[in-house]
Amino acid sequence: MDSKELREQIFHLVAEYTSQVHGPTPFVPGTTRIQYAGRVFDERELLNMVDAVLEFWITAGRYAEQFEAQLGEFLGVRHIIPVNSGSSANLVAISTLCSPRLKNGLRPGDEVITPAAAFPTTIAPILQNQLVPVLVDSTVGEYNLDPDQLEPALSDRTRALFFAHTLGNPAEMDRITAFARKHDLWMVEDCCDALGSRYDGQMVGTFGQLATLSFYPAHHITMGEGGAVYTNSARLARLARSIRDWGRDCFCGYDNPPDGKCGRRFRHVPGLGDYDHRYVFSEIGYNLKITDVQAAMGVAQLEKLAHFVAARKRNFQILYQGLQSFATLIALPRWWDKADPSWFAFPMTVADTAPFARADLMAYLESQRIETRVLFAGNILNQPGYRDIPCRVVGDLENTDRIARGTFFVGVYPGLDRPRLDYILDALALFFHRYV
Repeated sequence: MDSKELREQIFHLVAEYTSQVHGPTPFVPGTTRIQYAGRVFDERELLNMVDAVLEFWITAGRYAEQFEAQLGEFLGVRHIIPVNSGSSANLVAISTLCSPRLKNGLRPGDEVITPAAAFPTTIAPILQNQLVPVLVDSTVGEYNLDPDQLEPALSDRTRALFFAHTLGNPAEMDRITAFARKHDLWMVEDCCDALGSRYDGQMVGTFGQLATLSFYPAHHITMGEGGAVYTNSARLARLARSIRDWGRDCFCGYDNPPDGKCGRRFRHVPGLGDYDHRYVFSEIGYNLKITDVQAAMGVAQLEKLAHFVAARKRNFQILYQGLQSFATLIALPRWWDKADPSWFAFPMTVADTAPFARADLMAYLESQRIETRVLFAGNILNQPGYRDIPCRVVGDLENTDRIARGTFFVGVYPGLDRPRLDYILDALALFFHRYV
């Protein structure tokens, strides 16, 4: 048997194994755990990954190049910079704006407006780059930064906005974009929860200069771990790639030609003399690349992305319609008229006047085998690692504290079918009927 025949046999066995081991399982109400998120895949992901393994191109290669092209086409952007996580994407994006080679970039002590109700690694890159987060309140229902707080947050040190489209729900981009343009601010959109979301027909992440994605298993598509920075700016893309790739000045491309992409590998470099250009480092960088095995999985996931987005929207609407009669006990999610969310999850906030606490409701749902999560860090200033951070706070963060006290979410990911969604609704109704 030659290598081609052997390869085909391996693929056949992988497909058969996937069907037997990873095929659908029956839903048993009260026994089967209903996850808030999870991987949705078939044999295509495993076949792509095995293909990459058999080629044994360990670092990013042809699949990574294909992934960049296909994701860029989906988002309508010119430059995709894959990285090893969404948190790394946030770090690369903010570090890009801090590059000494960016003449109008951010410098230590500059202020960045960001919501206090956030995932920690949206705030962390601001601190890691010696910038000052200016923490503003969010709105209950949308769970995004409150545009009314932007002007009060402004100072002569304000240089940027960095915010998430929380749980896939687009922020009010008309007002936010107008504010950024008026004051000549950089804008970075954390779209880790929001792949496929649109505002006024435009993909989120394309309003500012840079945006980020996560491909953790809970998100819209997965590579296991993984993320991306994306932009329409060739200048920012080159800086981001350099920071991702050790800070190296030379970008050789996935084909890695012997003399580099520029064709002039050995040259005179000020301060180094005659030197190998592959080992010239113009940024303080990291190694945050993905592997081709991850990218192979991502390519297969992208083939399903349109279906995933549609399923998330459908599942959200089923829960939303089914919970209308309990709006006095929980605040249901809201979204702007121009928003078309690709939902990450279904958020609810227990009313302050409700005769039960969030912990009571979450414990009940967990006892019914329904996974729940609080809204990330709540008020970031109450987290042990962030209590003493250098920052400026706008107002009293009343809504942020309410979110920290009362908000949680359940899943809408594509692995949930109608029987599972009906089970969630029935369980919630049974709990709420104790009080209405």
